[in-house]
Amino acid sequence: MAQVVTRPQRFTPEEWKIAGKIKHKNAERDRAAAERLILESDRLDSETREQSDTTLEDVDKKIDQRLNDVKYWKKELESKLDDVFKEIDVLEAYKRRVEKAIEAIQEPLHIAQTCLANREKRYDIDLVHDNVQKELIKEVEIETGANALLIRLLEQVKEQLRLNRKAKYNLENDIKNKFNAESIDSHVQNLTLTSPSLYLKNGAAKIESNSYTENQWENFSDVNIKNAEATRLNSVQLRNVVDSNLQQTANDMQRQIELTNRAIERRIWEEKDAKAKLEEQCKDVTKLIDNMEENIKNVEKAILDKENYLKLAHTRLDVRTNRPEIELVRDPAQYKMVKEVHEIEDSLRRLQERLNESLKKLKDLDRNKLLILKDIDVKTNTIRIDEAENFNGIRKSLKINQF
Repeated sequence: MAQVVTRPQRFTPEEWKIAGKIKHKNAERDRAAAERLILESDRLDSETREQSDTTLEDVDKKIDQRLNDVKYWKKELESKLDDVFKEIDVLEAYKRRVEKAIEAIQEPLHIAQTCLANREKRYDIDLVHDNVQKELIKEVEIETGANALLIRLLEQVKEQLRLNRKAKYNLENDIKNKFNAESIDSHVQNLTLTSPSLYLKNGAAKIESNSYTENQWENFSDVNIKNAEATRLNSVQLRNVVDSNLQQTANDMQRQIELTNRAIERRIWEEKDAKAKLEEQCKDVTKLIDNMEENIKNVEKAILDKENYLKLAHTRLDVRTNRPEIELVRDPAQYKMVKEVHEIEDSLRRLQERLNESLKKLKDLDRNKLLILKDIDVKTNTIRIDEAENFNGIRKSLKINQF
């Protein structure tokens, strides 16, 4: 079957000329647009390059400034660490001195206790009716008190050494972090546009949520330095206390030994009077214990009440985290509830501190009451026994040297 051949459309010469002009005009317009785009691109490249170079230069300055700050604080921390190191060594020597003093007290204390044992073999240090007996007990009290004082002082020195070492640890840890930060920023400072280790990482341009402000950073080291200095000064002050107590203890012991050696008799009513005072003190302590127990109950109730407020605030904040997408707004309510949590937690902390203080005080009162009750029993035994024989024997060799 034959196919019908369609003849192509024919144009007039005028149409041909018009079509050519249109194509030429379009080509000219595209060329001009391309040239403008090229010029704009060159201009934008120059502008962004200049901006990037300026920003990079500013960043380099900021990094350099940051490195200077890190080095400054590291130097301050190292200086304070050196002070703490020296104080630890000095306080260690004081610790050994106190230990030797405690050891030196044992012999005169043993002699005084032997004197009491020789007088009817009665126990403890407050078992006298006459003057000799009273001074003898006073001597034992002084020596026992000195021993207890020095033991407490030794515990304070040990605790202060622990605090000194804690301050040393905090300084060392801060210095270590500063060293690491300095190493990292030095590496960052040395990176250039031609560094082979450059790479791209999605999400790198952000401020970490767990990061800190510069003020917080400075305050952290400043607090470490101030705390270390305060700890060091406390250590120095404690050493002054050690010096004073050691000298005072030696003087008190020597003076009391001389008084005991010269003493003759004391009246028995002094022990009865002391016993009555102890009983009155025991009543006062018992009343204080009752009041303290009631106070503890009240504080514990207050803590329980506060915990309900905290649960409500936590629940609200947790529920609000379910708000979708853009609705997860840091609105005033959110800030207020966060502040509320902090306030409640602070209240709970203070209440817990008060509870801990009350519990400690109650424990101290119970211990004091036990000590008082024990002393009452001692004096009851003294009154029951009446008078004891005068005694003076092995005490002539007693002599207290300065600790």
